[in-house]
Amino acid sequence: MKNSISEQSFYIESEEEDDELGKHLDKDENEEGNESDFSNYSNDNDDDNNRQQSKPNSLTSAWPQSYRQSMDLYSNVPSPSLNFLGTPSLSRLGSSFLGSSLIRRHTPEILPSLHKPLIPPPEEEKPAHRRSSHGLLPPLHPRKSSIKKFPDDKPSKDAHGLAMSRQSSYGQAVINGMNVLCGVGMLSTPYAVKEGGWAGLSILFIFGVLSFYTGMLLRYCLDSQPGLETYPDIGQAAFGTTGRIVISIILYVELYASCVEYVILEGDNLSAIFPNVHLSLGGLELDARHLFVVIATLAVLPTVWLRDLSVLSYISVGGVIASVLVVLCLYWAGLVDHVGFESKQTVLNVSTLPVAIGLYGFCYSGHAVFPNIYTSLADRNQFPAVLLTSFGMVTLLYGGTAVMGYLMFGDSAESQFTLNLPKGLMASKVAVWTTVVNPFTKFALTLSPVAMCLEELLPSKHAKSHVYPILIRTALAISTLLVGLAVPFFGLVMALIGSLLTMLVTLILPCVCFLRILNGKTSRLQVTICVLIIIVGTASAVIGSYSALYNIVKSMS
Repeated sequence: MKNSISEQSFYIESEEEDDELGKHLDKDENEEGNESDFSNYSNDNDDDNNRQQSKPNSLTSAWPQSYRQSMDLYSNVPSPSLNFLGTPSLSRLGSSFLGSSLIRRHTPEILPSLHKPLIPPPEEEKPAHRRSSHGLLPPLHPRKSSIKKFPDDKPSKDAHGLAMSRQSSYGQAVINGMNVLCGVGMLSTPYAVKEGGWAGLSILFIFGVLSFYTGMLLRYCLDSQPGLETYPDIGQAAFGTTGRIVISIILYVELYASCVEYVILEGDNLSAIFPNVHLSLGGLELDARHLFVVIATLAVLPTVWLRDLSVLSYISVGGVIASVLVVLCLYWAGLVDHVGFESKQTVLNVSTLPVAIGLYGFCYSGHAVFPNIYTSLADRNQFPAVLLTSFGMVTLLYGGTAVMGYLMFGDSAESQFTLNLPKGLMASKVAVWTTVVNPFTKFALTLSPVAMCLEELLPSKHAKSHVYPILIRTALAISTLLVGLAVPFFGLVMALIGSLLTMLVTLILPCVCFLRILNGKTSRLQVTICVLIIIVGTASAVIGSYSALYNIVKSMS
Protein backbone atom coordinates (compact mmCIF):
# COMPACT_ATOMS: atom_id res chain seq x y z
CA MET A 1 0.00 0.00 0.00
CA LYS A 2 1.38 3.31 -1.04
CA ASN A 3 1.46 6.22 1.36
CA SER A 4 2.12 9.66 -0.02
CA ILE A 5 3.92 12.40 1.87
CA SER A 6 0.61 14.14 2.37
CA GLU A 7 -0.80 11.00 3.98
CA GLN A 8 2.11 10.91 6.37
CA SER A 9 1.41 14.47 7.34
CA PHE A 10 -2.06 13.35 8.31
CA TYR A 11 -0.52 11.48 11.23
CA ILE A 12 2.57 13.53 12.05
CA GLU A 13 1.37 16.89 13.27
CA SER A 14 2.78 19.38 15.70
CA GLU A 15 1.81 19.59 19.33
CA GLU A 16 0.27 22.99 18.63
CA GLU A 17 -2.12 21.47 16.10
CA ASP A 18 -3.13 18.82 18.63
CA ASP A 19 -3.87 21.47 21.25
CA GLU A 20 -5.77 23.60 18.76
CA LEU A 21 -7.88 20.63 17.68
CA GLY A 22 -8.60 19.71 21.28
CA LYS A 23 -9.77 23.23 22.05
CA HIS A 24 -11.96 23.19 18.96
CA LEU A 25 -13.59 19.91 20.02
CA ASP A 26 -14.18 21.17 23.54
CA LYS A 27 -15.82 24.27 22.13
CA ASP A 28 -18.12 22.21 19.95
CA GLU A 29 -19.10 20.03 22.88
CA ASN A 30 -19.92 23.02 25.03
CA GLU A 31 -22.05 24.56 22.29
CA GLU A 32 -24.13 21.43 21.80
CA GLY A 33 -24.68 20.97 25.51
CA ASN A 34 -27.51 18.45 25.18
CA GLU A 35 -25.49 15.37 24.38
CA SER A 36 -26.94 11.90 24.86
CA ASP A 37 -26.36 10.31 28.25
CA PHE A 38 -24.86 7.34 26.44
CA SER A 39 -22.08 9.36 24.75
CA ASN A 40 -19.73 9.94 27.65
CA TYR A 41 -16.39 11.16 26.32
CA SER A 42 -14.27 13.34 28.56
CA ASN A 43 -11.14 15.33 27.74
CA ASP A 44 -10.42 16.74 31.21
CA ASN A 45 -6.70 16.04 31.19
CA ASP A 46 -3.98 14.05 29.49
CA ASP A 47 -4.15 11.22 32.03
CA ASP A 48 -7.83 10.66 31.28
CA ASN A 49 -7.09 10.63 27.56
CA ASN A 50 -4.32 8.10 28.02
CA ARG A 51 -6.56 5.84 30.09
CA GLN A 52 -9.33 6.00 27.51
CA GLN A 53 -6.95 5.24 24.68
CA SER A 54 -5.22 2.35 26.38
CA LYS A 55 -8.55 0.71 27.10
CA PRO A 56 -9.80 0.37 23.53
CA ASN A 57 -6.35 -0.54 22.29
CA SER A 58 -6.60 -3.74 24.33
CA LEU A 59 -9.66 -4.70 22.30
CA THR A 60 -7.60 -5.17 19.17
CA SER A 61 -5.16 -7.64 20.70
CA ALA A 62 -7.77 -10.27 21.57
CA TRP A 63 -9.14 -12.95 19.26
CA PRO A 64 -10.61 -12.45 16.72
CA GLN A 65 -8.53 -9.59 15.36
CA SER A 66 -9.85 -10.03 11.82
CA TYR A 67 -13.53 -9.56 12.68
CA ARG A 68 -13.90 -5.95 11.53
CA GLN A 69 -12.22 -6.54 8.20
CA SER A 70 -13.87 -9.89 7.51
CA MET A 71 -17.35 -8.56 8.27
CA ASP A 72 -16.75 -5.56 6.03
CA LEU A 73 -15.91 -8.10 3.35
CA TYR A 74 -18.97 -10.23 4.07
CA SER A 75 -21.42 -7.34 4.17
CA ASN A 76 -20.04 -5.36 1.19
CA VAL A 77 -19.87 -2.27 3.38
CA PRO A 78 -17.13 -0.87 1.18
CA SER A 79 -17.17 -2.40 -2.30
CA PRO A 80 -13.97 -1.12 -3.92
CA SER A 81 -14.87 1.07 -6.88
CA LEU A 82 -18.60 1.39 -6.28
CA ASN A 83 -18.46 4.57 -4.24
CA PHE A 84 -22.20 4.62 -3.71
CA LEU A 85 -21.95 1.46 -1.63
CA GLY A 86 -19.57 2.06 1.20
CA THR A 87 -16.36 2.81 2.99
CA PRO A 88 -12.78 1.96 2.15
CA SER A 89 -12.27 -0.98 4.50
CA LEU A 90 -12.93 -3.73 1.98
CA SER A 91 -10.24 -2.53 -0.36
CA ARG A 92 -7.69 -3.63 2.19
CA LEU A 93 -9.05 -7.14 1.59
CA GLY A 94 -8.58 -6.93 -2.16
CA SER A 95 -5.61 -9.27 -1.91
CA SER A 96 -6.65 -12.70 -0.80
CA PHE A 97 -5.50 -14.98 1.96
CA LEU A 98 -3.00 -16.46 -0.50
CA GLY A 99 -1.18 -13.16 -0.36
CA SER A 100 0.31 -11.97 2.88
CA SER A 101 -2.52 -9.54 3.62
CA LEU A 102 -4.92 -12.12 5.00
CA ILE A 103 -2.33 -14.42 6.52
CA ARG A 104 -0.22 -12.14 8.64
CA ARG A 105 -1.43 -11.37 12.11
CA HIS A 106 -1.18 -7.63 11.53
CA THR A 107 -0.60 -5.88 8.26
CA PRO A 108 -1.50 -2.45 6.88
CA GLU A 109 -3.19 -3.89 3.79
CA ILE A 110 -6.21 -5.11 5.74
CA LEU A 111 -6.60 -2.32 8.22
CA PRO A 112 -9.83 -0.39 8.52
CA SER A 113 -10.04 3.23 7.44
CA LEU A 114 -7.39 5.54 8.90
CA HIS A 115 -4.94 2.62 9.04
CA LYS A 116 -5.50 1.61 12.66
CA PRO A 117 -3.20 -1.27 13.65
CA LEU A 118 -4.85 -4.53 14.70
CA ILE A 119 -2.22 -5.01 17.40
CA PRO A 120 -0.89 -1.81 18.97
CA PRO A 121 2.89 -1.45 19.05
CA PRO A 122 4.63 -1.98 22.41
CA GLU A 123 4.82 1.00 24.69
CA GLU A 124 8.56 1.42 24.25
CA GLU A 125 8.13 1.72 20.48
CA LYS A 126 5.59 4.53 20.70
CA PRO A 127 6.91 8.08 20.44
CA ALA A 128 6.88 9.57 23.91
CA HIS A 129 5.82 13.03 22.79
CA ARG A 130 2.75 11.98 20.77
CA ARG A 131 -0.80 11.35 21.84
CA SER A 132 -2.65 9.22 19.30
CA SER A 133 -5.43 11.71 18.88
CA HIS A 134 -5.67 11.24 15.14
CA GLY A 135 -6.18 8.14 13.07
CA LEU A 136 -5.62 5.53 15.76
CA LEU A 137 -9.03 5.81 17.40
CA PRO A 138 -12.57 6.49 16.22
CA PRO A 139 -13.77 10.09 16.73
CA LEU A 140 -13.66 11.10 20.38
CA HIS A 141 -17.10 12.56 19.90
CA PRO A 142 -19.89 10.46 18.34
CA ARG A 143 -21.40 13.44 16.54
CA LYS A 144 -18.31 15.11 15.14
CA SER A 145 -15.20 13.67 13.60
CA SER A 146 -11.94 14.52 15.33
CA ILE A 147 -10.03 14.00 12.12
CA LYS A 148 -8.60 17.23 10.82
CA LYS A 149 -8.75 17.50 7.05
CA PHE A 150 -5.78 19.08 5.34
CA PRO A 151 -5.72 20.60 1.88
CA ASP A 152 -3.14 18.10 0.74
CA ASP A 153 -5.00 15.11 2.15
CA LYS A 154 -5.84 13.08 -0.95
CA PRO A 155 -8.38 10.28 -1.03
CA SER A 156 -6.87 6.90 -0.30
CA LYS A 157 -6.78 4.28 -3.01
CA ASP A 158 -7.60 0.62 -2.94
CA ALA A 159 -5.51 -2.28 -4.15
CA HIS A 160 -6.57 -1.53 -7.71
CA GLY A 161 -5.51 2.11 -7.52
CA LEU A 162 -9.07 3.41 -7.47
CA ALA A 163 -9.96 6.42 -5.37
CA MET A 164 -12.33 5.73 -2.49
CA SER A 165 -14.49 7.75 -0.19
CA ARG A 166 -13.28 7.62 3.39
CA GLN A 167 -16.75 7.32 4.92
CA SER A 168 -20.17 6.18 3.73
CA SER A 169 -23.23 8.32 3.14
CA TYR A 170 -26.82 7.72 4.19
CA GLY A 171 -27.69 6.08 0.87
CA GLN A 172 -24.66 3.80 0.96
CA ALA A 173 -25.45 2.68 4.50
CA VAL A 174 -29.09 1.94 3.62
CA ILE A 175 -28.07 -0.22 0.66
CA ASN A 176 -25.54 -2.07 2.82
CA GLY A 177 -28.10 -2.59 5.57
CA MET A 178 -30.64 -3.99 3.13
CA ASN A 179 -28.01 -6.17 1.52
CA VAL A 180 -27.27 -7.73 4.90
CA LEU A 181 -30.93 -8.24 5.84
CA CYS A 182 -32.15 -9.45 2.43
CA GLY A 183 -31.19 -13.09 2.17
CA VAL A 184 -32.50 -16.57 1.61
CA GLY A 185 -35.06 -15.99 4.37
CA MET A 186 -37.13 -14.25 1.69
CA LEU A 187 -37.81 -17.62 0.04
CA SER A 188 -39.31 -19.16 3.18
CA THR A 189 -41.75 -16.47 4.29
CA PRO A 190 -44.77 -18.11 2.55
CA TYR A 191 -43.79 -21.38 4.24
CA ALA A 192 -43.60 -19.52 7.55
CA VAL A 193 -47.18 -18.29 7.07
CA LYS A 194 -48.21 -21.87 6.35
CA GLU A 195 -46.57 -23.06 9.57
CA GLY A 196 -47.99 -20.29 11.74
CA GLY A 197 -51.14 -19.22 9.90
CA TRP A 198 -52.22 -15.70 8.99
CA ALA A 199 -52.18 -14.64 12.64
CA GLY A 200 -48.57 -15.79 12.96
CA LEU A 201 -47.55 -13.22 10.35
CA SER A 202 -47.75 -10.60 13.09
CA ILE A 203 -44.58 -12.17 14.56
CA LEU A 204 -42.63 -10.89 11.56
CA PHE A 205 -43.57 -7.29 12.30
CA ILE A 206 -43.02 -7.70 16.04
CA PHE A 207 -39.52 -9.04 15.44
CA GLY A 208 -38.91 -6.16 13.03
CA VAL A 209 -39.74 -3.57 15.69
CA LEU A 210 -37.73 -5.34 18.40
CA SER A 211 -34.74 -5.81 16.07
CA PHE A 212 -34.75 -2.12 15.17
CA TYR A 213 -34.70 -1.21 18.86
CA THR A 214 -31.85 -3.60 19.68
CA GLY A 215 -29.93 -2.21 16.70
CA MET A 216 -30.15 1.18 18.38
CA LEU A 217 -28.89 -0.37 21.61
CA LEU A 218 -25.76 -1.50 19.80
CA ARG A 219 -25.17 2.13 18.83
CA TYR A 220 -25.38 3.26 22.46
CA CYS A 221 -22.92 0.52 23.44
CA LEU A 222 -20.47 1.64 20.76
CA ASP A 223 -20.75 5.26 21.93
CA SER A 224 -20.17 4.33 25.57
CA GLN A 225 -16.38 4.52 25.18
CA PRO A 226 -13.92 5.22 22.36
CA GLY A 227 -12.43 2.33 20.44
CA LEU A 228 -15.51 0.11 20.23
CA GLU A 229 -16.14 -0.76 16.59
CA THR A 230 -17.57 -4.28 16.33
CA TYR A 231 -19.96 -6.65 18.04
CA PRO A 232 -17.10 -8.59 19.71
CA ASP A 233 -15.74 -5.28 21.01
CA ILE A 234 -19.10 -4.70 22.69
CA GLY A 235 -18.95 -8.19 24.18
CA GLN A 236 -15.51 -7.49 25.62
CA ALA A 237 -16.58 -4.14 27.01
CA ALA A 238 -19.50 -5.87 28.74
CA PHE A 239 -18.00 -9.17 29.92
CA GLY A 240 -14.28 -9.05 29.24
CA THR A 241 -12.38 -11.45 27.01
CA THR A 242 -14.84 -14.26 27.71
CA GLY A 243 -17.70 -12.17 26.39
CA ARG A 244 -15.72 -11.31 23.26
CA ILE A 245 -14.90 -14.94 22.53
CA VAL A 246 -18.41 -16.26 23.22
CA ILE A 247 -20.10 -13.62 21.05
CA SER A 248 -17.56 -14.17 18.26
CA ILE A 249 -18.16 -17.92 18.27
CA ILE A 250 -21.93 -17.39 18.08
CA LEU A 251 -21.54 -15.00 15.15
CA TYR A 252 -19.19 -17.31 13.29
CA VAL A 253 -21.44 -20.34 13.83
CA GLU A 254 -24.32 -18.33 12.38
CA LEU A 255 -22.25 -17.56 9.27
CA TYR A 256 -21.21 -21.19 8.94
CA ALA A 257 -24.83 -22.32 9.23
CA SER A 258 -25.77 -19.88 6.48
CA CYS A 259 -23.25 -21.62 4.20
CA VAL A 260 -24.95 -24.92 4.98
CA GLU A 261 -28.24 -23.34 3.93
CA TYR A 262 -26.68 -22.26 0.64
CA VAL A 263 -25.63 -25.84 -0.06
CA ILE A 264 -29.09 -27.22 0.70
CA LEU A 265 -30.65 -24.46 -1.38
CA GLU A 266 -28.57 -25.39 -4.41
CA GLY A 267 -29.47 -29.05 -4.14
CA ASP A 268 -33.21 -28.40 -3.80
CA ASN A 269 -33.52 -25.95 -6.69
CA LEU A 270 -31.20 -27.67 -9.16
CA SER A 271 -32.88 -31.02 -8.54
CA ALA A 272 -36.23 -29.34 -9.20
CA ILE A 273 -34.91 -28.13 -12.57
CA PHE A 274 -33.30 -31.48 -13.49
CA PRO A 275 -35.24 -34.08 -11.47
CA ASN A 276 -34.14 -37.11 -13.50
CA VAL A 277 -30.38 -36.62 -13.12
CA HIS A 278 -28.61 -39.31 -11.11
CA LEU A 279 -25.19 -40.89 -10.77
CA SER A 280 -24.23 -44.52 -10.35
CA LEU A 281 -20.59 -44.97 -9.43
CA GLY A 282 -19.74 -48.48 -8.39
CA GLY A 283 -22.00 -49.19 -5.45
CA LEU A 284 -22.69 -45.51 -4.87
CA GLU A 285 -26.07 -44.18 -5.96
CA LEU A 286 -26.73 -40.44 -5.92
CA ASP A 287 -30.13 -39.03 -6.74
CA ALA A 288 -30.61 -35.56 -8.23
CA ARG A 289 -30.61 -33.66 -4.93
CA HIS A 290 -27.54 -35.35 -3.44
CA LEU A 291 -25.66 -35.12 -6.74
CA PHE A 292 -26.32 -31.40 -7.14
CA VAL A 293 -25.30 -30.69 -3.54
CA VAL A 294 -21.94 -32.30 -4.31
CA ILE A 295 -21.59 -30.54 -7.67
CA ALA A 296 -22.54 -27.15 -6.23
CA THR A 297 -19.98 -27.46 -3.42
CA LEU A 298 -17.22 -28.49 -5.80
CA ALA A 299 -18.17 -25.65 -8.16
CA VAL A 300 -18.07 -23.03 -5.41
CA LEU A 301 -14.86 -24.35 -3.84
CA PRO A 302 -12.51 -22.40 -6.18
CA THR A 303 -14.16 -19.15 -5.12
CA VAL A 304 -13.05 -19.92 -1.57
CA TRP A 305 -9.47 -19.98 -2.87
CA LEU A 306 -9.71 -16.75 -4.86
CA ARG A 307 -6.70 -14.45 -4.55
CA ASP A 308 -8.93 -11.41 -5.02
CA LEU A 309 -12.24 -11.65 -3.19
CA SER A 310 -13.16 -8.16 -4.34
CA VAL A 311 -14.23 -9.81 -7.60
CA LEU A 312 -17.05 -11.47 -5.69
CA SER A 313 -17.84 -8.28 -3.80
CA TYR A 314 -18.68 -6.56 -7.08
CA ILE A 315 -21.17 -9.29 -7.98
CA SER A 316 -22.67 -9.83 -4.52
CA VAL A 317 -23.54 -6.14 -4.30
CA GLY A 318 -26.53 -7.22 -6.37
CA GLY A 319 -27.95 -9.22 -3.46
CA VAL A 320 -30.73 -6.70 -2.93
CA ILE A 321 -31.45 -6.60 -6.66
CA ALA A 322 -31.58 -10.39 -6.81
CA SER A 323 -34.01 -10.52 -3.88
CA VAL A 324 -36.28 -7.90 -5.45
CA LEU A 325 -36.13 -9.69 -8.81
CA VAL A 326 -37.22 -13.00 -7.28
CA VAL A 327 -40.10 -11.28 -5.48
CA LEU A 328 -41.18 -9.57 -8.70
CA CYS A 329 -41.17 -12.95 -10.45
CA LEU A 330 -43.45 -14.31 -7.75
CA TYR A 331 -45.88 -11.42 -8.22
CA TRP A 332 -45.72 -11.78 -12.01
CA ALA A 333 -46.53 -15.49 -11.78
CA GLY A 334 -49.50 -14.79 -9.52
CA LEU A 335 -50.97 -11.63 -11.04
CA VAL A 336 -50.05 -11.98 -14.72
CA ASP A 337 -49.69 -15.73 -15.28
CA HIS A 338 -52.55 -16.42 -12.81
CA VAL A 339 -50.76 -19.14 -10.83
CA GLY A 340 -52.77 -20.14 -7.74
CA PHE A 341 -54.70 -19.02 -5.78
CA GLU A 342 -55.27 -21.64 -3.10
CA SER A 343 -58.44 -21.58 -1.06
CA LYS A 344 -57.08 -23.84 1.69
CA GLN A 345 -55.53 -21.44 4.19
CA THR A 346 -55.12 -21.40 7.96
CA VAL A 347 -55.76 -18.52 10.35
CA LEU A 348 -53.63 -19.91 13.20
CA ASN A 349 -51.63 -23.12 13.39
CA VAL A 350 -50.59 -23.52 17.02
CA SER A 351 -48.84 -26.87 16.63
CA THR A 352 -46.24 -25.59 14.15
CA LEU A 353 -46.16 -21.95 15.25
CA PRO A 354 -42.72 -22.41 16.92
CA VAL A 355 -41.22 -23.27 13.51
CA ALA A 356 -42.67 -20.04 12.12
CA ILE A 357 -41.03 -18.13 15.00
CA GLY A 358 -37.60 -19.35 13.94
CA LEU A 359 -38.27 -18.60 10.27
CA TYR A 360 -39.39 -15.05 11.01
CA GLY A 361 -36.48 -14.52 13.38
CA PHE A 362 -34.01 -15.53 10.67
CA CYS A 363 -35.22 -12.63 8.51
CA TYR A 364 -33.53 -10.05 10.77
CA SER A 365 -30.10 -11.59 11.28
CA GLY A 366 -28.06 -8.49 10.43
CA HIS A 367 -26.90 -7.24 13.83
CA ALA A 368 -23.44 -8.71 13.39
CA VAL A 369 -22.73 -6.03 10.76
CA PHE A 370 -24.68 -3.05 12.15
CA PRO A 371 -21.70 -1.83 14.23
CA ASN A 372 -19.57 -1.83 11.06
CA ILE A 373 -22.20 0.19 9.22
CA TYR A 374 -22.49 2.64 12.12
CA THR A 375 -18.77 3.24 12.52
CA SER A 376 -18.40 3.73 8.76
CA LEU A 377 -21.03 6.49 8.56
CA ALA A 378 -19.75 9.97 7.80
CA ASP A 379 -22.61 11.41 9.88
CA ARG A 380 -23.41 8.98 12.67
CA ASN A 381 -26.54 10.92 13.60
CA GLN A 382 -28.07 9.35 10.50
CA PHE A 383 -27.83 5.84 11.91
CA PRO A 384 -31.41 5.74 13.31
CA ALA A 385 -32.74 6.83 9.92
CA VAL A 386 -30.53 4.25 8.20
CA LEU A 387 -31.86 1.48 10.42
CA LEU A 388 -35.47 2.63 10.09
CA THR A 389 -35.26 2.79 6.30
CA SER A 390 -33.48 -0.55 5.99
CA PHE A 391 -35.85 -2.36 8.34
CA GLY A 392 -38.91 -0.70 6.80
CA MET A 393 -38.07 -1.62 3.21
CA VAL A 394 -36.93 -5.15 4.08
CA THR A 395 -40.05 -5.79 6.19
CA LEU A 396 -42.23 -4.70 3.27
CA LEU A 397 -40.38 -7.14 1.01
CA TYR A 398 -40.68 -9.98 3.50
CA GLY A 399 -44.32 -9.25 4.29
CA GLY A 400 -45.32 -8.82 0.65
CA THR A 401 -43.62 -12.08 -0.31
CA ALA A 402 -45.26 -13.92 2.58
CA VAL A 403 -48.75 -12.67 1.72
CA MET A 404 -48.52 -13.25 -2.04
CA GLY A 405 -46.83 -16.64 -1.69
CA TYR A 406 -49.34 -17.96 0.80
CA LEU A 407 -52.28 -16.64 -1.21
CA MET A 408 -50.93 -18.46 -4.27
CA PHE A 409 -49.89 -21.77 -2.70
CA GLY A 410 -51.79 -21.95 0.59
CA ASP A 411 -51.01 -24.92 2.79
CA SER A 412 -49.10 -26.57 -0.05
CA ALA A 413 -46.31 -23.95 0.23
CA GLU A 414 -42.81 -25.48 0.13
CA SER A 415 -39.85 -24.37 2.25
CA GLN A 416 -38.77 -22.25 -0.77
CA PHE A 417 -41.51 -20.74 -2.88
CA THR A 418 -39.37 -21.27 -6.00
CA LEU A 419 -40.16 -24.99 -5.65
CA ASN A 420 -43.89 -24.21 -6.01
CA LEU A 421 -43.60 -22.15 -9.20
CA PRO A 422 -44.67 -23.93 -12.43
CA LYS A 423 -41.60 -25.04 -14.37
CA GLY A 424 -42.68 -23.82 -17.81
CA LEU A 425 -43.19 -20.13 -17.03
CA MET A 426 -40.52 -17.57 -17.87
CA ALA A 427 -41.02 -15.88 -14.49
CA SER A 428 -40.40 -19.22 -12.79
CA LYS A 429 -37.18 -19.80 -14.72
CA VAL A 430 -35.87 -16.32 -13.90
CA ALA A 431 -36.71 -16.76 -10.19
CA VAL A 432 -35.17 -20.21 -9.91
CA TRP A 433 -31.96 -19.41 -11.78
CA THR A 434 -31.51 -16.17 -9.86
CA THR A 435 -31.88 -18.17 -6.67
CA VAL A 436 -29.36 -20.74 -7.91
CA VAL A 437 -26.71 -18.24 -9.06
CA ASN A 438 -26.81 -15.86 -6.07
CA PRO A 439 -25.28 -18.28 -3.49
CA PHE A 440 -22.25 -18.78 -5.75
CA THR A 441 -21.33 -15.15 -5.10
CA LYS A 442 -22.21 -15.26 -1.40
CA PHE A 443 -20.69 -18.55 -0.27
CA ALA A 444 -17.03 -17.52 -0.24
CA LEU A 445 -17.79 -14.11 1.30
CA THR A 446 -19.86 -15.76 4.04
CA LEU A 447 -17.29 -18.45 4.76
CA SER A 448 -14.24 -16.15 4.70
CA PRO A 449 -14.83 -14.57 8.16
CA VAL A 450 -14.97 -18.07 9.67
CA ALA A 451 -11.79 -19.11 7.86
CA MET A 452 -9.95 -15.94 8.82
CA CYS A 453 -10.70 -16.37 12.51
CA LEU A 454 -9.35 -19.94 12.37
CA GLU A 455 -6.25 -18.79 10.50
CA GLU A 456 -5.51 -16.44 13.40
CA LEU A 457 -5.14 -19.49 15.63
CA LEU A 458 -2.33 -20.94 13.52
CA PRO A 459 1.07 -21.02 15.22
CA SER A 460 3.24 -18.08 14.31
CA LYS A 461 5.63 -20.29 12.32
CA HIS A 462 2.75 -21.21 9.98
CA ALA A 463 1.18 -17.75 9.85
CA LYS A 464 2.63 -16.95 6.42
CA SER A 465 2.07 -20.38 4.92
CA HIS A 466 -0.09 -20.67 1.81
CA VAL A 467 -0.95 -24.30 2.44
CA TYR A 468 -2.72 -24.12 5.79
CA PRO A 469 -5.24 -21.43 4.77
CA ILE A 470 -6.16 -23.51 1.71
CA LEU A 471 -6.59 -26.61 3.86
CA ILE A 472 -8.71 -24.71 6.40
CA ARG A 473 -11.02 -23.26 3.77
CA THR A 474 -11.30 -26.54 1.90
CA ALA A 475 -12.16 -28.36 5.11
CA LEU A 476 -14.82 -25.79 5.98
CA ALA A 477 -16.41 -26.05 2.52
CA ILE A 478 -16.41 -29.85 2.55
CA SER A 479 -17.87 -29.87 6.06
CA THR A 480 -20.80 -27.72 4.90
CA LEU A 481 -21.35 -30.32 2.18
CA LEU A 482 -21.45 -33.15 4.71
CA VAL A 483 -23.82 -31.28 7.01
CA GLY A 484 -26.05 -30.35 4.07
CA LEU A 485 -26.23 -34.01 3.02
CA ALA A 486 -26.92 -35.19 6.57
CA VAL A 487 -29.59 -32.57 7.36
CA PRO A 488 -31.22 -31.68 4.01
CA PHE A 489 -34.18 -29.78 5.47
CA PHE A 490 -33.93 -26.17 4.35
CA GLY A 491 -36.91 -24.79 6.28
CA LEU A 492 -36.19 -26.65 9.52
CA VAL A 493 -32.48 -25.76 9.50
CA MET A 494 -33.42 -22.12 8.91
CA ALA A 495 -35.91 -22.30 11.79
CA LEU A 496 -33.18 -23.70 14.06
CA ILE A 497 -30.73 -20.96 13.07
CA GLY A 498 -33.38 -18.28 13.54
CA SER A 499 -34.53 -19.63 16.90
CA LEU A 500 -31.20 -20.34 18.52
CA LEU A 501 -28.52 -18.14 16.96
CA THR A 502 -30.47 -15.17 15.60
CA MET A 503 -32.43 -14.72 18.83
CA LEU A 504 -29.16 -14.53 20.71
CA VAL A 505 -27.45 -12.14 18.29
CA THR A 506 -30.48 -9.97 17.51
CA LEU A 507 -32.55 -9.77 20.68
CA ILE A 508 -30.87 -11.18 23.78
CA LEU A 509 -27.21 -10.16 23.60
CA PRO A 510 -27.76 -6.50 22.59
CA CYS A 511 -30.02 -5.98 25.60
CA VAL A 512 -27.73 -7.83 28.00
CA CYS A 513 -24.64 -5.92 26.82
CA PHE A 514 -26.51 -2.60 26.93
CA LEU A 515 -27.62 -3.14 30.53
CA ARG A 516 -24.14 -4.29 31.52
CA ILE A 517 -22.11 -1.53 29.84
CA LEU A 518 -24.45 1.32 30.73
CA ASN A 519 -25.31 0.14 34.20
CA GLY A 520 -26.56 3.09 36.22
CA LYS A 521 -27.00 5.32 33.17
CA THR A 522 -30.24 3.82 31.90
CA SER A 523 -33.78 4.88 32.67
CA ARG A 524 -36.34 2.60 34.28
CA LEU A 525 -38.25 2.45 30.98
CA GLN A 526 -35.17 1.31 29.10
CA VAL A 527 -34.46 -1.38 31.66
CA THR A 528 -38.06 -2.59 31.48
CA ILE A 529 -38.04 -2.75 27.69
CA CYS A 530 -34.74 -4.60 27.65
CA VAL A 531 -35.95 -7.14 30.21
CA LEU A 532 -39.11 -7.74 28.18
CA ILE A 533 -37.09 -8.23 24.98
CA ILE A 534 -34.77 -10.66 26.77
CA ILE A 535 -37.80 -12.64 27.98
CA VAL A 536 -39.35 -12.69 24.49
CA GLY A 537 -36.02 -13.65 22.89
CA THR A 538 -35.31 -16.40 25.42
CA ALA A 539 -38.80 -17.89 25.15
CA SER A 540 -38.63 -17.80 21.35
CA ALA A 541 -35.17 -19.38 21.37
CA VAL A 542 -36.16 -22.22 23.68
CA ILE A 543 -39.53 -23.02 22.09
CA GLY A 544 -38.35 -22.54 18.50
CA SER A 545 -35.12 -24.51 18.92
CA TYR A 546 -36.87 -27.42 20.59
CA SER A 547 -39.53 -27.56 17.88
CA ALA A 548 -36.99 -27.32 15.04
CA LEU A 549 -34.74 -30.00 16.53
CA TYR A 550 -37.71 -32.27 17.20
CA ASN A 551 -38.91 -31.98 13.60
CA ILE A 552 -35.39 -32.50 12.22
CA VAL A 553 -34.91 -35.68 14.24
CA LYS A 554 -38.40 -36.85 13.27
CA SER A 555 -37.73 -36.22 9.58
CA MET A 556 -34.37 -38.01 9.68
CA SER A 557 -35.83 -41.06 11.38
